[in-house]
Amino acid sequence: MADLPQHDHDAPEPSKWVVRFLSGLDAGAKVVDIACGRGRHLRYALEQGFDVTGLDRDVSKLSDLAGREHVRLIEADLERNAPFPLAGETFDAVIVANYLWRPILADIAACAAPDGILIYETYALGNERFGKPSNPNFLLKPNELVEEFTPELVVVAFEHGQAMRPYPRVIQRIAACGQAHPWAGSAPLELSENSGIG
Repeated sequence: MADLPQHDHDAPEPSKWVVRFLSGLDAGAKVVDIACGRGRHLRYALEQGFDVTGLDRDVSKLSDLAGREHVRLIEADLERNAPFPLAGETFDAVIVANYLWRPILADIAACAAPDGILIYETYALGNERFGKPSNPNFLLKPNELVEEFTPELVVVAFEHGQAMRPYPRVIQRIAACGQAHPWAGSAPLELSENSGIG
């Protein structure tokens, strides 16, 4: 996706949204970061003791992780008409941040194990007033993530609005789990008092 702002790729800290929902995983969980870029979430997940897979069209910025135990890097262009590189695989957590390619949304959802989670956060309509991305092809419509990922997954958290930190933007984000995940019914997610857009 060429319409991303430069500062997005330079963000060193993982998203608080991603951190919040990864915190419920057990050590050794399998985590995939789709369109992982420089790997800020991949690196965070590795630090938490998870087995990580990073997928991006260019993994050269992850060369320091190549060959490390518990790390798998896959170089693939998700926007070419090719088989989805993770077809048939499932993970305990699927992360997508600041990336949108609608033709593969169903493939992304299928990567979440029946007891796994999907954590997705990216730009939404309205962001064009702050700069890139401004192309509507790369901006989510209202409720788009909810509509895309239900009823296969159970939505446990959803936000859509304007965030000012670390830079002004309009975003939409969702956390959803498989039907066999405890959050889907028997052990609901504990709500955070400080979970608002920010």
